[in-house]
Amino acid sequence: MPLADALKIANDRGLDLVEVAPNVKPPVCKILDFGKYRYQLSKRQAQKKTAEIKEIKIRPQITEHDLGLKVKNIRRFLDEGDKAKITMFFRGREIIRPEYGMKVFEKILNTLTGKFNIEQSPRLEGNHITMILTPKQ
Repeated sequence: MPLADALKIANDRGLDLVEVAPNVKPPVCKILDFGKYRYQLSKRQAQKKTAEIKEIKIRPQITEHDLGLKVKNIRRFLDEGDKAKITMFFRGREIIRPEYGMKVFEKILNTLTGKFNIEQSPRLEGNHITMILTPKQ
């Protein structure tokens, strides 16, 4: 259909003529309400950007291999755009040495270098320590 006819039809209906595929011969256009179309696109983008909080649970006496596996999972969560919550639980008398737990958190932070922001630094709350990491934007 000629461009002038398409514009006339769009104006008669009170809509816009929007070019959908400009690289095709001939270019493809649609008659639609452009404001509504742009609003729907922004809503779709907003739905995709919601980040989940993924939780990793560890213990103070975690071995190097297990810690490496947990760090690998944390890195994967951050790369996917999700937040990572690391929770360390103390059982029984382990709570009298919370500095051991803080050393484990330092190892995690040293291993993850540069791919994250610390939303909540390691904090002792009752019988567990929690830390939240977010991906860099």
